[in-house]
Amino acid sequence: MTDRVGIERIGVYGGRAFLDVGDLAVARGLDPRRFENLLMRRKSIALPFEDPISFAVNAARPLVARLTEAELASIRLLIVASESGIDFGKSMGAYVHRHLGLDARCRQFEIKQACYGGTAALRMAAAWVASEGRRIGGGGRALVISTDLARPVRHSYAEPSQGSAAVALLVGPEPRVLELEDGASGVHTFEVADACRPTPEIETGDADLSLISYLQCAEAAFRVYREAVGPVDFREHFRALAFHTPFGGMVKGAHRTLMRKLGAAGAADIDADFERRLGPSLSYCREVGNVYSGTVFLALAGTLEPLAAEAGARIGLFSYGSGCCSEFYSGVVPAGAAEAMEEAAIADALAGRSRLSVERYDALLDGAPSLAGQRDAGIGRAVDGEIAADLYDAGFAGEGLLVLERIEGYRRVYAWS
Repeated sequence: MTDRVGIERIGVYGGRAFLDVGDLAVARGLDPRRFENLLMRRKSIALPFEDPISFAVNAARPLVARLTEAELASIRLLIVASESGIDFGKSMGAYVHRHLGLDARCRQFEIKQACYGGTAALRMAAAWVASEGRRIGGGGRALVISTDLARPVRHSYAEPSQGSAAVALLVGPEPRVLELEDGASGVHTFEVADACRPTPEIETGDADLSLISYLQCAEAAFRVYREAVGPVDFREHFRALAFHTPFGGMVKGAHRTLMRKLGAAGAADIDADFERRLGPSLSYCREVGNVYSGTVFLALAGTLEPLAAEAGARIGLFSYGSGCCSEFYSGVVPAGAAEAMEEAAIADALAGRSRLSVERYDALLDGAPSLAGQRDAGIGRAVDGEIAADLYDAGFAGEGLLVLERIEGYRRVYAWS
């Protein structure tokens, strides 16, 4: 067995409905110049019969369905990363494990660290594959799923960027999507009150402080990365980049800061470098929105689409989570990445979403159930028929997607559409 560890497969579920954020900007009376800096086109919307668990399962199920029996049995670790938890005790992983039909010997748990949670899960999974996983016949695998549903802050500039999606990563010894570089990582952490979710329904914080913290972490984490791997040139070491993307303008600002401090390039060179190395990473992010713990992986998927045939190309990743923890790490494109990305068919999945009007979007938000604390509730089509029946018929009926049907006591009951 080799010492390779990385992402073998990727799956994305971006919901079955979207809102054109240009329509939202007009309806909310947002300043066009400030809105344009978001570099957003659409945002995915979770429907009333969906929750973080159904999103997680729907992202991972196509991936799991393509595995052989031996590969499925080799999944002995499941980590669900989210800041949209539905219970203070029970892990969402228990539901996910059940509906994906994973092996009973699989360790599962939920992890939270704002938008850094997905990277935390990936790094933990990779370390497990490289250690305990190697003692499993044929090599153990881990399934990492980042799943988050926004509770939008209405009438704010954050609202157009707040999306909903789940990203599933199969992590193992035969990477086909990204091979992680062992030891190529830099972490920077400090406490800051930039953004938080004090209750399941409230997202709040200081947007300016969050931007400053993000920029500080991008520079500091890269410097620690460089201490780990040697005196690399930020401009030359990475063929492409994928950053956590709250919105495109924030990524552009971080890139500009790094280039000025580490690359000493002029404005024209900085803009050209952004379009070449970071521009592709925005392709899915601007179609789905900020999906928190999984956003950096959406950025990675966008980066890989045009790069998948270039085996050996190095990609630098930057992950940031409010509160805060950040990491700069890297991987290389392995052979087979083009086939793996074609198999994931992310663009096709997003193309199947229904477009919502702003009025319909507001009605759905008003009728959306709470993510946590509900008891003895009917959630499914019988209850939501007045506001979502047509959306169910258009995007779910006969598609075999998991939907939330009801809550018995506090236990969630799901069904396949």
